[in-house]
Amino acid sequence: MKSIDVNADLEGVRYEKQDGIATITIDRPTRGNSLTPGMQGIFRAIWSDVRDDPAVRVAIIGAEGDRHFCTGFDVSSAASDAAADEVFVDKPLRESVFWSPYQNDVWKPVICVVNGTCVGGGHHFVVDADIIIASRNAKFVDSHVNVGMVGAIENIGLAKRLPLGTALRMTLMGNSYRLGSDRAYQLGLVDELTETPGEARLLAQEMAQHMLKNSSQAMALSKRAIWGSLESGYEESLEAGWSLLRSHWLHPDFEEGPKAFAEKRQPNWNQDPNAKLR
Repeated sequence: MKSIDVNADLEGVRYEKQDGIATITIDRPTRGNSLTPGMQGIFRAIWSDVRDDPAVRVAIIGAEGDRHFCTGFDVSSAASDAAADEVFVDKPLRESVFWSPYQNDVWKPVICVVNGTCVGGGHHFVVDADIIIASRNAKFVDSHVNVGMVGAIENIGLAKRLPLGTALRMTLMGNSYRLGSDRAYQLGLVDELTETPGEARLLAQEMAQHMLKNSSQAMALSKRAIWGSLESGYEESLEAGWSLLRSHWLHPDFEEGPKAFAEKRQPNWNQDPNAKLR
């Protein structure tokens, strides 16, 4: 995957990096911030850059405007065979879908800011983020079945974060059911609820600033342990977590953290995940 120029004219997406924080903004407000086939390659390049650039330590994914976070796949853009071929690929998942941080092996912290309505494919970014902040005007809708498509990838993610009945209600009722922000917060899909989209964006920045103080390697391994636990049984998850924990003992941050604490100073973290203790 080629590196991406943050200053390039990206189709419907803005990508900025500053002081350790990568900010990704879906930027098609006149089209409901919907997704086109060509945007999947852009997101793959962006997430690859987030993953591989050691200067990036936290990522925030959001959208332009206050009305829509993302209204899902722009069905009209798939009318041509060429466009459809870019998304509807008859290959295994790992070779076909690259919208979200999880689908691109990003183990750095990712915060999702939901302003307005989130529909269908927009849930890729929600269910695969680590922390979800929403403003009170947020709504969550799944419309796959309304347009004759199967709700599976994003919907399985919803079933991991919501009670099963709510995930099925969203999936089977389609756009007849809208999960409001208050209810989404009560059920745990949303982690923090703010009055306005502007407050949600500010809170995301505040959270990211706190994360910048931590060891990047420790956060990455901790995230892998927790996400990995969703894919296996309890005992197997603990064994995998123990393995990740032990691997960190050889990293310089394992020694620097306690040393800085004892000396009452800020830690000097090593950003190289492959660094070893001397």
